[in-house]
Order: sequence, then structure tokens, then C-alpha cells
Amino acid sequence: MVPVISLWLPILLSAVFVFIVSSLVHMVLPYHFKDFKKAPEEDKLMDALRGFNLAEGEYFMPFAGSREVFNTPEYREKMKKGPGVILSVWQGGTAGMMKNLVVWFVYSLVVGVFAAYVSGRALGTGAEYLAVFRFAGVTAFCCYTVAHWQDTIWFKRSWRRTITGAFDGLLYALVTAGTFGWLWPR
Repeated sequence: MVPVISLWLPILLSAVFVFIVSSLVHMVLPYHFKDFKKAPEEDKLMDALRGFNLAEGEYFMPFAGSREVFNTPEYREKMKKGPGVILSVWQGGTAGMMKNLVVWFVYSLVVGVFAAYVSGRALGTGAEYLAVFRFAGVTAFCCYTVAHWQDTIWFKRSWRRTITGAFDGLLYALVTAGTFGWLWPR
């Protein structure tokens, strides 16, 4: 068994390497530009939404809010009539990315901690590179990828977006696994 605290270097470096790889993926590779569709009459739709002064957050329409409302004929009719909408809203202004990048880096650190915990509990000092690679890689892949699959199952997220996200997660997992295998205590 290897304590998580003794794996601080692979945790930190894997987060740095994942940050670099994710930056390259999103700045160099073009496939994420097709993750979303443009709404018809986008300007009119945005003008209409501005009139509601929606707070930042996620909205679901039609919204039931309780089992009792969900089972009413009125709600069932709204669902049948459509459209169903899941809407993420954020405030306008300058599209600053710094906060998102910082949170992404912290998230990558957290994934590294999980990879360290699982690998450290399963393996001892001096474990073979491939064994470390497998444990850290599977853990990182699950953290970066698997949780998103339920959004496709339940909330109509496109399969294309889920698959491209899984590809990204695989890249990040391979980087994490390689870093842990390289820096595993001997």
C-alpha cells in the first residue's frame, strides 16, 4: 500500500499534463466545434430569453417539481405537446475563461487524488509500470468520462458529444496513467 500523500508529485504533474493536453485538444483539434447545434433564429430567441431575466442555473421545461404534478393530466399534456427543454443559463459579458481554467485544473488534481488513492490501495511500492498504469488509468477514465454517459441516457445529450468527450477522457486517462507509472515510488 502506498499512501496518497507520497503520490503528490504524480498527482500534481498529471494535472499539469492533462491541462496541457486538454488545451491542445480544444485549441487545435476541430471536432468540438460540432458538439452543439445553432438554434434557429438565434438572435430572436436570445432577445426573448433576455426578457425573462433568468438567473444563472439550469432549467428543465416543462417542469413538474413534484410527483403529484408529474402525474397530473395537465403536466402530461405539456410533455406531449413539447418541446422538452434543458437550458443552461449564464450571464452575458466578457467571455473570461480564467475561472473555468482554474476550476478545471483543480478538478484534474481531484481526479489525480482518486487515481492515487485507488492505485495506492491496490499496489505497493515498486509496483510494475503496467500495473500502476492500469489502476490509475481506469480510475482516471471513470472520473473524466463515465459520469457524463448518464446525461445522454436521461437528458438527451447527443451521443456525438458523449463519444467525443469519452475520447478526450481517454486521452486524459492515458496521460494520468503514464504519469503515475513513470513516477511511482520504487
